[in-house]
Amino acid sequence: MKKHSKLPNGFGCIKRLSGNRRNPYAAYPSSKSPCIVPELNSTQAIGYYEDWYAAYNALMEYNQNLQNSITPMATFADVYHAFYKAKFVDSKKQLADRSRTDYVTAFKNVPSLHELPFCSIRKVDMQKALDECPLGYSSLSNIKKLYSQIYKYALENDIIEKNYAQFVSICQENNIEKGEPFSQADIDLFWQHKNNPVARMILIMIYSGYRITAYESLEVHVEEQYFKGGIKTRSGKNRIVPFHRSIAPFASTFSPAGFNGDAFRRHQFYPFLEEHDILYSDSGKKHTPHDCRHTFSWLCDKYHVDDLAKHLLMGHSLGNDVEKAVYGHRTLEELRREINKIDSDTFFQ
Repeated sequence: MKKHSKLPNGFGCIKRLSGNRRNPYAAYPSSKSPCIVPELNSTQAIGYYEDWYAAYNALMEYNQNLQNSITPMATFADVYHAFYKAKFVDSKKQLADRSRTDYVTAFKNVPSLHELPFCSIRKVDMQKALDECPLGYSSLSNIKKLYSQIYKYALENDIIEKNYAQFVSICQENNIEKGEPFSQADIDLFWQHKNNPVARMILIMIYSGYRITAYESLEVHVEEQYFKGGIKTRSGKNRIVPFHRSIAPFASTFSPAGFNGDAFRRHQFYPFLEEHDILYSDSGKKHTPHDCRHTFSWLCDKYHVDDLAKHLLMGHSLGNDVEKAVYGHRTLEELRREINKIDSDTFFQ
């Protein structure tokens, strides 16, 4: 029997069935591929053919049609499968198995969305599915990432016209946000390189205290000299942080439209720290962008920023302190006065 070439991963398979058949070659879709025909799965053949080459041609046509299989009635699951195929089967990029697993698990964790027509899904549907997931912050973060990537794929392929995923948020504190502030020597180094755009961004993060992903959607009020925004918790959203006087010249030119937190972390933040030999703290821990937020907290404590003002600037919950929660407030100018308590003697301006 002639031995045929091995088919590519994700292409499907061809089997020669036993017995005396007119069309003995069965073509099966890949288990990783979405199904064009709803009732078809990888255990059912797309057809039976006289020879191997006819079956191969049928599989080739089937796979080519996958990209055009999204109809107006396609479900969330249909679009997910098409996205998954494009990202992990067709792409030439070598992606980590962990990344693949994270997407698969995130999809399984939002079962209420699976059968909904994709074009009918709104922010409230995705938010409800996210809120109903009983897992921890890391799992919720993966779900939010899945939303973002699926909607990016859907926009690129003209399946939808509006990205509702951008409005979904995680309403749970991250209880594993551990880190270590940058040292004063590190901060001095950032100021010595203030003309470097990476160092400038790090300084903005250190002197405003937002989480890195918040900078993707911050409002920049240049005339009034403050940021507005925040993510995750109710007390952290839409909070106002005045520009510290030291970063005002370049905070005013910051644009969230051109900022991607993940890209900054991987391609700019870590390479800059490694280049200047400050990737690790004195205790041996690897610095992360979240350490900028820890540094802001440390500076507030070091220079005796009012406790309530610090909570408001950082978006911390006031917990069981009823008096602060009900009566505690600060005007923009009061917050500006507090944040500017942080010493400017060491700024390299």
